[in-house]
Amino acid sequence: MPLVTAGVVVLDCAEPEKLAVFYKEFLEGEETAATANLVEIRGADGMRMAFRRDANATPPSWPRPENSLQAHLDFQVEDLDAAERRVVELGGRPLEAKDAPGPYEERSCSDPAGHSFTLRRARPKAPKQG
Repeated sequence: MPLVTAGVVVLDCAEPEKLAVFYKEFLEGEETAATANLVEIRGADGMRMAFRRDANATPPSWPRPENSLQAHLDFQVEDLDAAERRVVELGGRPLEAKDAPGPYEERSCSDPAGHSFTLRRARPKAPKQG
């Protein structure tokens, strides 16, 4: 039996209830637990996230150089334009940054509390061999 049975990405923020709604809607998920200081969700694909109350939370300023990137989330999407529109509808915003090198398209965004993440076009699946 494995020592670790589950993992959860936890983001600190001033208002966990509001941030949980953003990610729950974006990931088409559900709230799985809530206390006065922590809200947990599970996305439709099974990704687990939690949002912990920290009245002094300061989001990273990335891509501005005066503050380092402290954590970063990547979400694979089929349609970059539709995903970016959904982020904006839910209160997030696109971040201006240079296009990443390589064959995959991506866009940088931030959630309503300022945590950055990337929308990355899902890689096409190769046809089955044999």
